[in-house]
Amino acid sequence: METILTGVRVNEEPTIGNFLGAYAPMINLSREHSEDRINFFVPDLHSFTTPIDHSKLYEQTIKGIKYYLAAGLDVNNPNIHIYRQSRIPAHAELCWILDCFTPFGEASRMTQFKEKGAEHPDAVTVGLFNYPILMAADILLYDAKYVPLGEDQFQHLELARNIAIRMNNKFGQELFTLPASEKEQVKFMHLEKGLRIRSLTEPNKKMSKSSENERSKILLCDDPKHAAKKIMSATTDSEGVIRFDMVNQPGISNLLTMESLLTNRDIQDVISDWAGQTSYGDLKRKVADTVMHFLADFQERVKNISNSDVEAILERGEQYANTAANKKLRQVQKAIGLYK
Repeated sequence: METILTGVRVNEEPTIGNFLGAYAPMINLSREHSEDRINFFVPDLHSFTTPIDHSKLYEQTIKGIKYYLAAGLDVNNPNIHIYRQSRIPAHAELCWILDCFTPFGEASRMTQFKEKGAEHPDAVTVGLFNYPILMAADILLYDAKYVPLGEDQFQHLELARNIAIRMNNKFGQELFTLPASEKEQVKFMHLEKGLRIRSLTEPNKKMSKSSENERSKILLCDDPKHAAKKIMSATTDSEGVIRFDMVNQPGISNLLTMESLLTNRDIQDVISDWAGQTSYGDLKRKVADTVMHFLADFQERVKNISNSDVEAILERGEQYANTAANKKLRQVQKAIGLYK
C-alpha cells in the first residue's frame, strides 16, 4: 500500500480552475487508487504565510472540505483520511527538527519565496521563507510517495527529497520514505495530458483565485447566472474562426477547454464539434450554459452537507493522522538522540 498525500489551501475561495485542475483530478485519482492510503489534509498552518482574514479561516476550512465531498470524495473508503494540519502537533515539531538539518543557502534558493515576497513586499515573514520545510514535514511524516501538487511546487518537493536523503544518510537508517521524483510524479498524475483553465480577461495567464479582477475568474461560490455573464464577456480575438490554438487564440482555446472538462468529454471531440464555425457568441453561450448548470448542481450538493458531517469526518481523520504522525516523529526523535 502506497501513501498518496495532497493538500489544498482554503483561505481563498477556489475558482472553477482550481476545481478542474486540483479537486476533480484528485477525486479521480482516489478512485483509481482506492486500495492505497490517501491523505487529504487542509494545510491551515500554511495559510498564515500570506495576509488573510483570520476571522474567516475556520469557516473556510469547513467549506473547503465540503467542496471535496461535493466533488465526490468517497469518505466511506477506510483508506481515505481527511484532517487539518493544525490538529496534528507533530507537523510543527518535525518542521523544527528538519529546519536544523536544512542549510540556509538551500532554503534561500526557493523561487516561490521570491515571487510571493514580491507580491506582498510589506508582509514577508519568516513563515513565508520557512514554509517549504513545513511542507517537507507534511510529506515525510506519513511516508508519502506520491504528492499531487502544482508544477510551481516541484522545487519544494525536491527539497523534501534532499532533506530525506540527508537525514537517512546522516543517521544510518531509513528514517523517511523518499518521495517520488518530479518525473515519476508527473507520470503518476497524468500531468502530460492535463488541460489548464486560463484567466477570462488575460487568457495567456492561468485563472487565479487571488486576482483582484473579478471578471477574470469564476469562483465556486459565484451566482451561476453571474458566472455565465463573465463567460459572455471573456476576452477572445479577431481571428473570426473557432479553433484550438493556445498560442494565437488562447481565449477561444480556454472556452473549448472548459467545455471539455466540465462535460467530461475528450478535448478533440469538442474541437470537432466547433471546427470551421465562426460565431464566437454561439460558443460563449454554450460554455456559459455549461458553467451555469455545473455551478448550480455543485452548490446544491455543497448546501446538503452539514457542518456536523464535516466535523465527524475530521475527528476520524485526525485520530488516524495523530497516531501515524506521532509514530514517525518518535522514530526521528530516537534517531537524533532525544530518546534512547
